[in-house]
Amino acid sequence: MKRTATANWKGTGKEGMGKLQTQSGVIKNKKYDFRSRFDDGSYTNPEELIAAAHAGCYSMKLSFVLGAAGFTPSRIETTCTVTLENGVITGSHLDVKAKVPKLRAKNFPQYAEEAKENCPVSKALGIPVTIEAQQVKSFKAASA
Repeated sequence: MKRTATANWKGTGKEGMGKLQTQSGVIKNKKYDFRSRFDDGSYTNPEELIAAAHAGCYSMKLSFVLGAAGFTPSRIETTCTVTLENGVITGSHLDVKAKVPKLRAKNFPQYAEEAKENCPVSKALGIPVTIEAQQVKSFKAASA
């Protein structure tokens, strides 16, 4: 399987602007620029997209890991923070909450760690990946 995305950029690195598009069309002509990467701009940026990819991949991998152990999560919520320092992506941090019926909370961290180590995006990034994982009994109503 192969997936593609396209970036079109016009102008200088600092004053220019680009648009991103994915093969599926989920991202279509989404703007990005210098301010959205390095300042307070409101457009997307590559690091945000990497964070979304990592959070999504990790959540699915954790579901597979738990399933292989005989558990079905009712919900997994992963927030990923990608750090960019001096123009270099230096790390990715996963903050994971999961509701997993019948799983003892003390056993959850081993599954979370296994998923982190074997998540395809974690492997592809080649940077330090840290994790905070907790099993919860319920999620706040505001979380979707």
